[in-house]
Amino acid sequence: MNHILDRSLVSRNTEVSEMYDKQEQEPVLMQGFPAEPEKRVTWANWMSPPFNRWGFRNLARLRPTIEVAAGSRPSSVLAHAPAEVEGLTFQSSCGRTVSVLDHLRASKTDSFLVLHKGRVVYENYFNGQVASDRHIMFSVTKSLIGVLGEQLVHDGVLDPNAQTQHYVPELAGSAFGDATVRHLFDMAVGVHYTEMYDDPASESSQYGYACGFKPALPEYAQYESLYQYLPSLRKRCEHGGLFHYVTATTEVLAWVMERASGVGCAEQLQAVWQQLGCERDAYFMADPWGRSVAGAGFNATLRDMGRFGLMLGNGGKVDGKLVIDKAVIEAIAAGSDPAIYGVHKDFSEWTPGASYRSQWYVFNDHSPAIMASGIHGQYLFVDFDSEVVIVKQSSLPEAVTELDIDTVQMLRTITAQLRG
Repeated sequence: MNHILDRSLVSRNTEVSEMYDKQEQEPVLMQGFPAEPEKRVTWANWMSPPFNRWGFRNLARLRPTIEVAAGSRPSSVLAHAPAEVEGLTFQSSCGRTVSVLDHLRASKTDSFLVLHKGRVVYENYFNGQVASDRHIMFSVTKSLIGVLGEQLVHDGVLDPNAQTQHYVPELAGSAFGDATVRHLFDMAVGVHYTEMYDDPASESSQYGYACGFKPALPEYAQYESLYQYLPSLRKRCEHGGLFHYVTATTEVLAWVMERASGVGCAEQLQAVWQQLGCERDAYFMADPWGRSVAGAGFNATLRDMGRFGLMLGNGGKVDGKLVIDKAVIEAIAAGSDPAIYGVHKDFSEWTPGASYRSQWYVFNDHSPAIMASGIHGQYLFVDFDSEVVIVKQSSLPEAVTELDIDTVQMLRTITAQLRG
């Protein structure tokens, strides 16, 4: 997730305030056989408003997918202990006092879950979403890959100090070849790449074409797969000592993990998913060569994402059984240098005091917490000491908005209330 917050403070405050005031009727989409053209969601428009309001929870009907099976284990029952959440208030970045419910509506939330001490204190669905719907998590996917990768390091399968080209010789001479695996984990690769989602010629748009997120116009159709696209990226500066958020870097990390282990990322995650007591199979979007889109393509139900967060918050255990080594989670939660992360004003305004480690945003300013985030408003938040896990699935019309700052504030407000 990249935050471009370069407008004047007055302009930004006005825009955020207007988002809270705006009341919009939910669009009626994909009704009829076939739906009328203006109500039809397709591969070409599923990421654009208003079509994303349906597309984000129905991607499997539009694109090829790779299953992450829930397994034969019966789904675990999440106990309920309702608490007041909707009425909690916090100060918006625009200066207004808003409630949690105000923010959920303004930020086009599709589903929202708050767990405390393993119990559901709040769960709600909007925009026609139901509990069984699998919603795309975009860059939250990166954080799942980060956990799997750190487990491979812990198991001695992956050397964090080895160069990328040691595992993937095809990347020699690219931006990534002489970067270490640790550089990949921590977004410290000096690659020439811009996350400009509205520029059809940007590197991130080329990534979108290569992975199959959207069809490419003929003048931009250069790569058939991520396997072809990733070696094309070039080095901008020396690696290390920097934070450069690049979705393609996660794709390279996944490629390295697969070469090192001999197991695809979907299969690696499935081994974990089957131990969580999930309600439904999850899935990765597949690129045109059948490769899991590891940087942004994971889809799952709200509660199952919550179960993954509970496992992390419980030191890697589910019902007393170890799923992910506790040392892996502790290594991620230790974070890295906040000064390196804080250089970037757009990120530091969004997550003040944070650092970035192993594909996670890490907070060590109050109670230790980690956060995964994706464009259009996807979040997985785990606060360890408070035993709070929060999941937000959304379909904001733009990839990044100033409401993202408020979302982080809301997560911290809810956590503080439950901490008592």
